Amino acid sequence: MNWETYHFDELTASKLYDFLKLRVDVFVVEQNCPYPELDGLDQESIHLSYTENGQTLAYARLVPAGIKYELPSIGRVIVHPSARSRGLAKELITKAMDYIVAEWQANEIQLQGQVYLQNFYESFGFLPISDAYDEDGIPHVDMKFTKNKM
Repeated sequence: MNWETYHFDELTASKLYDFLKLRVDVFVVEQNCPYPELDGLDQESIHLSYTENGQTLAYARLVPAGIKYELPSIGRVIVHPSARSRGLAKELITKAMDYIVAEWQANEIQLQGQVYLQNFYESFGFLPISDAYDEDGIPHVDMKFTKNKM
């Protein structure tokens, strides 16, 4: 297993391309959801990924507090279609949360999740802080994790 974190300026062109291709292949093409994938947050974020045999199979973007939300957040959570049902999503969220708590000393984390994944995020201690709403044609809910409230 090869889990890595990158600041934007540490990404090679090839690695950035892999991340963006995976994000577009799933969020735009697979989910048939045209939206502005390049939103200006990548440059400020930590990019967490799992690579196997040279292929990115899991990815999340960790956004520091004060950039997207008041709290640090986890976004662009994705597992390559060929690697689903292997437990990588659970590992990805656990590693993302661990990074934010350890490196940024955060006691709270926010995310914007697709409604169908609400139970998944709740299993990590995230609780809804909004009603369901439409985001680019897909139902979403805002959720927050508070350390020691799990």
